Amino acid sequence: MSLRIEPRREPSRAMVWLTPLIAIALTIASGYLLFLALGLDPAETLYQFLIAPIETFYGWTELGVKAAPLILIATGLAIGFRANVWNIGAEGQLVMGAIAAAAVALGFWGEEGWWILPAMCVAGVLGGMAYAAIPAFLKTRFDVSEILTSLMLTYVASLVLGILVFGPWKDPDGYNFPQTRMFTDAAVLPILVEGTRLHLGVLVAGLIAVGAWFLMGRTVFGFQIQVVGQAPAAARFAGFSRKRVTWFALLLSGGLAGLAGTFEAAGPIGQLIPQLTPGYGFTGIIVAFLGRLHPIGIVVAGLVMALSYIGGENAQVSAGLPTAATGVFQGMLLFYLLAADMLVRYRLRWASAQAAAPKPATVS
Repeated sequence: MSLRIEPRREPSRAMVWLTPLIAIALTIASGYLLFLALGLDPAETLYQFLIAPIETFYGWTELGVKAAPLILIATGLAIGFRANVWNIGAEGQLVMGAIAAAAVALGFWGEEGWWILPAMCVAGVLGGMAYAAIPAFLKTRFDVSEILTSLMLTYVASLVLGILVFGPWKDPDGYNFPQTRMFTDAAVLPILVEGTRLHLGVLVAGLIAVGAWFLMGRTVFGFQIQVVGQAPAAARFAGFSRKRVTWFALLLSGGLAGLAGTFEAAGPIGQLIPQLTPGYGFTGIIVAFLGRLHPIGIVVAGLVMALSYIGGENAQVSAGLPTAATGVFQGMLLFYLLAADMLVRYRLRWASAQAAAPKPATVS
């Protein structure tokens, strides 16, 4: 007997949308067993991880602040993934976007003007796009895998950030800490709700998700993106340009990642520091697939993943949960999501060795 993996004739559409819920349920169940193995009270720890952070209005506003960069990044990545363009370097593009935005903020430090914040946003988008243009050029010109180039450039961006905050951009009044000056009021995102950190970037992230839904579902170019990804031969026959879609997908995802970096630097942080994000660029990949590559699903998935960050921090303080638990939760969620997706599209079947073996050729 041997175990065979066979593709299903037609995957269940309902199960495709139910698999994220199944993955979340399995992650929570695994978390219960993990907390039990660590000697913690599983019920109390899960409560502190999943429920306590959103019991208050302030908690919900913090959820929006954490979700905004994830939604921006995942929205851009999802459009590329639909076209089979695999940008894995959003973390580096986020960092380069934040650096470009900070260059504007620090260049006009101490000045006031309504135009400073919009200029920072434009610089952040252009910084992310310029960094994503490197794997786009290598892919379209030399057919170099964008997976490898975008990923490796992430570490280069982190080194550039370190050089700046430890060197020429270090705050002269910062007691030798590796950080830039705090941005002035003109370079900081406006707060939407007094007494919270809910800033304008949260609203912008939601509007961009709606715009992406309109692009993919209501425009001809959105249709071209999906055809190029799902049926390359049909796309070539129809005259759709693969190179054009590749450039568009990488520049769009890089620009949105750069905008997310701008919102982080000009929002909750208010300056550049070496640890600009807890890995939003990589978590955005999970958000994109958890949201089924659909902009509206990505908004919900972004809130779920944001809860994992806030809940992890809360459980560390209240229940003594290890710092690495947040990453473990996110990793389990991705594992269960991929496993469930595989079972939706394929089935496992036991077959006898005789049936599995190829039949010998006969000569007539």
